[in-house]
Formats: sequence, structure tokens, C-alpha cells
Amino acid sequence: MERSPRQLVPGQSERGRDVHRVISHIGVRAMEISKRMKSIPPYIFAEIDKKRQAAVARGVDVINLGIGDPDQPTPKHVVDAMHKAIDNPANHKYPPFGGTKEYREAVAAWIKKRFGVTMDPATEVTSLIGSKEGLHNTIMAFIDEGDINLIPDPAYPVYKTSTILAGGEPYFMPLLEENNFLPDLDAIPADVCKKAKLIMVNYPNNPTAGVADLKFFEKLVAFAKKHDLLLCHDLSYSEMTYDGYKAPSIFEVEGAKDVAIELHTLSKTYNMTGWRIGFAIGNPVAIKALSSIKSNVDTDIFRAVQFAGIAAFEGPTDEIKRCNELYIERRDLAVKELKKLGWDFKPIRATFYMWLRTPEGMSSAEFAEIMLDKAGIVVPPGTAYGPGGEGFFRMGLCVDKDRMKEAFDRMAKHEITFDMKKKAKV
Repeated sequence: MERSPRQLVPGQSERGRDVHRVISHIGVRAMEISKRMKSIPPYIFAEIDKKRQAAVARGVDVINLGIGDPDQPTPKHVVDAMHKAIDNPANHKYPPFGGTKEYREAVAAWIKKRFGVTMDPATEVTSLIGSKEGLHNTIMAFIDEGDINLIPDPAYPVYKTSTILAGGEPYFMPLLEENNFLPDLDAIPADVCKKAKLIMVNYPNNPTAGVADLKFFEKLVAFAKKHDLLLCHDLSYSEMTYDGYKAPSIFEVEGAKDVAIELHTLSKTYNMTGWRIGFAIGNPVAIKALSSIKSNVDTDIFRAVQFAGIAAFEGPTDEIKRCNELYIERRDLAVKELKKLGWDFKPIRATFYMWLRTPEGMSSAEFAEIMLDKAGIVVPPGTAYGPGGEGFFRMGLCVDKDRMKEAFDRMAKHEITFDMKKKAKV
């Protein structure tokens, strides 16, 4: 028998019936996602995590070497500052756009101390809710439909997806091993440079762990000036450096402030990935544009987190040194164990990633699948970072040495070696 409009399905509330009635009248068109959403693929790391969770649900003891999330705690003095700040009701209100005066001044002081560069806290510094949103909003602030964004390949996926969301066109600058993972600026066609609006780089680099020196940055600044580009440098790993290498800022190059913006995050340096705090510095026009778009889409960083950030900038650096020593130990273990399995590569000098070739004749996706299915190890395929990542995979150093050693033992047990494809043919 047909129900009257006032009748309820058993167990359904009045409110539930009303919601159902509204949805039933919306139709398909209203629930169709936008064209811009259809233009981007699923976020690869969310997909990788789904596979990890599925393996865990099957009872697999998964070793996750795919994450870029420090396994060490946030330094105590930073946590203590947060405790103190969160108890103050004055910090419970909306924060000022662009960050508090105290936070911006602490950023400028840290930049001056670390790089010898002067930034005006009022006009050349703005806060970020982590550098990921800063990268996205920089792209949204400057890329229009039809504009080209020159991005590295491979690269952090946000560079590409945010360009597409902005209606722009990503142009891939290959990062080749034989060129020390630096883009060949001279190889970019003139017609591409003419349409380009933005160029993005990231050194120390994710995912390749490549590093750059001031000589390359000087060439980069000259290139941006020649082609009237905004240069965006993603400096997320500035303090994770080893073996005497010290990462420079783009602003150590004379005249860089005319064309550049640089994004920093506290995530990796201070083990604060979940806190979501960072900053951008540089050209005041670019900073103003970034701040303006952010003021329309977010309400900035919780004040108490900003005070924790100040404590990070002004506090001791012994935890940074300790963590870097841990990453060196893990790196050295990985080099030793992977060489036993047939891999030959140079030890990284920065970040906590190793960019490794897959066995000859095996795709990145195939190798990542074998690692998870056979050995219970998560590694992202190189193609997660762009087409230039084919033939590579990324391995992180964010688990302790015992766990890493177990991962390599599993690889040996299941005969996952660099020449496994060749052995299979014999």
C-alpha cells in the first residue's frame, strides 16, 4: 500500500523523513561534482593509505615507509608554550589575518638569524596553515585560465592539481638524475615561457632529495626576471641537511625579492606536521596577494599554535640536531641493506626521503604493489609525483632502525631485489 506523505518508514524520525524528501527532489544535476573536480585524480596518498588500511584489516603487519611524517615528538618547550597559551582566554578568539604581530616578528628574526636575510614583518611575511595550503593559495592567487605554471617533474602533487583547479596548465620541467635533479631551464621552449606566469621549485627536494646551491638559485632568479615570472620556492626541508650541506634561501641571491616568494613550514623541522603552521616571505606584492586570497578562505592559525611556533623559533635547536642524527643513522642503515639487495645509489644529503630506481623492466606501480602484497611494506610509486617518476619509488626514513631493518629482511626473504626481474627471466 502506498504511504501518504505524512507516514514514516519504520524507525525513521520526522527530521529523517524531511531530509529524505529534500534529497529526493534535488535530482542528479545538483549532486554532480564540478568539472574542476573531475579534472584532477584522487589524491594519491589518500589512495595509498586506503591500501595500507585494507592490508592492516587483513591482519598484515604493515611497515609504512611511504610517509613524510616525523616519528619523533614535538619538542617539549614547544608543547609547553602551547599549554600556557591555550590556558589564556585571550587566545581563544579569532586570530588576526596574516598572523599575529608577535608571530611575524619571530619569523623575521629567525630568517635573519638563519639566512642573514632581512624581511619586513608587516609587509614581507604572512602566516600559513602549513605550507600545503600556502602552495595551493599562491597558485590560486596568480594563475588564471590559460596561464602556464612551470613545475618540476617529479614533484609534490599539489603543484599540479592546484594549477589545474585554477584553470591553468602545468608544464613539466624534468628532474633527471644525470642533472642532479635540477631542471634544465634552457630547455624550456620560448613559447612556453611567454605564456608562463609562475615557476615553482623545491630544494631540498621532495621526492628526489636533490639539493641546490646558490649558483643554481642565481640562474633561477635571472630566468624569472627575464621571463617576467613569479618564482615560488618551497623550502619545507631547510633544516634537514647532512654531511656538511646547508640549504640556502632563495633570498640569499641579490635581487630575488623583486620576483620571488618562499614558503616554509614548521612541520618537518620541529616535528609539527599535525599542528598546521608555516609562513611565507618575500616580495610584498606577492605576499599581499597571498594574504588577500587567504583572508577570503580561512581564518588563520589558532593563536595558541602561533605562540607554540614562536617558542620553536626562539628555543634550543638540540632536538633538530638529534633528529638529524637519527635520520643519518637510518639513511646509513638503508644504504648498507639496500646495497646487499642490489641497489647502488648515493647517500642523500637532505630530507628524509630516498628516491630509488625500481628493478629494470618493472613499473613503479608494479613494484609498490609487490612490496605491499609480498612483504607488507608501503612505498609510494614514483608516478605519484608525476610522469617523470616512472621507474622510481620513494622510501622514507620515518620509522626506527629496528623496524627499517625488519623491512629489509622481509625484502630479502621474499627475494625483492634490484635484479629480481632479471632473475625471473632466467
